[in-house]
Amino acid sequence: MAGGGRMPLLGWWLMLVGSLRLVRLLQHLGSPCRRLLPNTHTWSHFWGLDTFDLYSVLSVCIHLENRPLYLATFLSFIYALGHFLTEYLIYHTLAVANLSTVGFFAGTSIVWMLLQWNSHGKSRGSQSVKQSLKATVLDAGLTAVAHDAVHFDSDLPHYATHGGVLRDPSDPGRVLSPPLMWAEALELLLARLAPRVDYARVAAVSGSAQQHGSVYWKRGAAVLASLDPVRSLAPQLAAALATTESPVWMDSSTAAQCREVEAAVGGALELARMTGCRAHERCTGPQIRKMYQTRRRVYDATERISLVSSFMASLLVGGYACIDETDGAGMNLMDIATRQLRRDALEATAPDLEDKIGKLAPAHAVAGTLSPYFVQRFQFSSKCLVVQWSGDNPNSLAGLTLSDPGDLAISLGTSDTVFGITDLPEPSLDGNILPNPVDPKTYMVMLCYKNGSLTREDVRDRYAEGSWDVFNKHLENTAPLNGGKIGYYYKEPEILPPLPVGCHRYVVSSSASGSLDEVVEHQINQFDPPSEVRAIIEGQFLSMRGHAERCGLPVPPKRIIATGGASSNQIILKTMASIFGCSVYTVQRPDSASLGAALRAAHGWICNQKGKFVPVSYLHSDRLNRTSLSIKLAAPFGDPKEDNDLLNNYTLLMKKRLEIEQKLVERFGRHS
Repeated sequence: MAGGGRMPLLGWWLMLVGSLRLVRLLQHLGSPCRRLLPNTHTWSHFWGLDTFDLYSVLSVCIHLENRPLYLATFLSFIYALGHFLTEYLIYHTLAVANLSTVGFFAGTSIVWMLLQWNSHGKSRGSQSVKQSLKATVLDAGLTAVAHDAVHFDSDLPHYATHGGVLRDPSDPGRVLSPPLMWAEALELLLARLAPRVDYARVAAVSGSAQQHGSVYWKRGAAVLASLDPVRSLAPQLAAALATTESPVWMDSSTAAQCREVEAAVGGALELARMTGCRAHERCTGPQIRKMYQTRRRVYDATERISLVSSFMASLLVGGYACIDETDGAGMNLMDIATRQLRRDALEATAPDLEDKIGKLAPAHAVAGTLSPYFVQRFQFSSKCLVVQWSGDNPNSLAGLTLSDPGDLAISLGTSDTVFGITDLPEPSLDGNILPNPVDPKTYMVMLCYKNGSLTREDVRDRYAEGSWDVFNKHLENTAPLNGGKIGYYYKEPEILPPLPVGCHRYVVSSSASGSLDEVVEHQINQFDPPSEVRAIIEGQFLSMRGHAERCGLPVPPKRIIATGGASSNQIILKTMASIFGCSVYTVQRPDSASLGAALRAAHGWICNQKGKFVPVSYLHSDRLNRTSLSIKLAAPFGDPKEDNDLLNNYTLLMKKRLEIEQKLVERFGRHS
């Protein structure tokens, strides 16, 4: 949210400490004896007071969120306490009563700042990225009754992940995750929820998983069927895997394999028409091809390849679960029309691949019932159904109850995604086409950007003192259109457009006639900090709008439903509404993927009960606003004339942005 808000208690404490010590410092400055004493020790005492007081006051008067200042303040307390201990223990110039006073104030400050260490720099509207496994439990009225999460980095530190992933230092583009970590997280999450959830009453479970990641089983069928409920899950799975490393969606090391696959089937656009998208480095097919080419022994030893979603479902059913058709569309292996694996795509990827992938299943299908491991270990009912798991973005679509082709959803998370629904898909080089997870007759159109919240946080740290409050003030205090300043910020190799790490800044001239031909750009090295903040927010939304139009999604849409960490930031949503030309809504709960998975569990259960597909609206017809799936207006598209004039100017700026973007791709693009 905008504004500084109320000062936290730690801030008031530091103000008190700083004020008291400043009064004491002024007393020392006013004392003739203090000023004239020449010995080194007395001047050392004076310096200790000076640093102690100065940084304490600064930390309050500027921002607790300022990371360097926070650290400097903390260290000043350490220095001051050490200094006074030296006076007492070595020089014997400080009375024990005075040491006790100093110890109380400095010691309390040190402990309090340590306790707040992980939370400083976060405020309302923050987008702190924590990769995690979340659980949402819905009752029969579709109201969330329990929720919990396991954060990979902090709760499972022995896997040594950062942001839930491992990066290969010898190959910066190679990004992996340990699948055993996901298994351990599942078990830990169920244990945490157990005191609040009667598992015996749970009718069905489903799940959401990051898309594109692949898991390589060596002999999973035998191990999954014989899990010992007395023992923990992860140690029993180690021997079942051909490799304990899974390439994930952030991996960008498969450019060569992408080009090889595309060439084998007639080009990038032909592959997109066949499978729903061109070969992106994150896609599972190119990842499998790289595994076959560079780690042949692992590939040959592999009995089954799971996506992350089907891997998690396999753990629950005690055997290999099918890949669902929606998540399977992200492999570059499935025919988007027939929803079956394509032989030409399989052959272009690796030999004997069809058997390793297995059959595909609709997203609403039942994968099986819970295995004896979970029934005995957590007291689930043996009749509890496991509905096919799917990808995180398809589950978000379900959780946002997106059903109208005029609606658009934007998820602002680690990666930013834009998705909508269509019954007439138009495959292109820009986006992805996937089967709708809750309606077999329609399709989901998705645009994926790798540079999401982590890149916004990087701009915050560089140009807004590491503070979301400062970031929001910069955004609020700069005029829309940013004076023609356009920025391209890529902390990670980008997917859309395919550009490497780097920043590019331009200033464009205005056009009185509204003609794109008259708009001229020139490149510069840096903007002022407020313009940098507006440039990244406007730039991301202008790119989303431009590429959404290219994929056939309606612009302006009837409405946008926003989710993800930044969807709680009112100023960012206001900018989104202005650029897209429609009102923006938010969901009651920000974790739309977890909520969507719970809804899909209920949907799969009712379809199984009826013995046929049932529209998902059957679950919440006429009562959506009384469930945890309800939405609320967050940023209206206001005065028609004023907003439409701004929208027209944004349209011109968007076209110019795409024009410059194409030039950057031609100059720096990672592939053509």
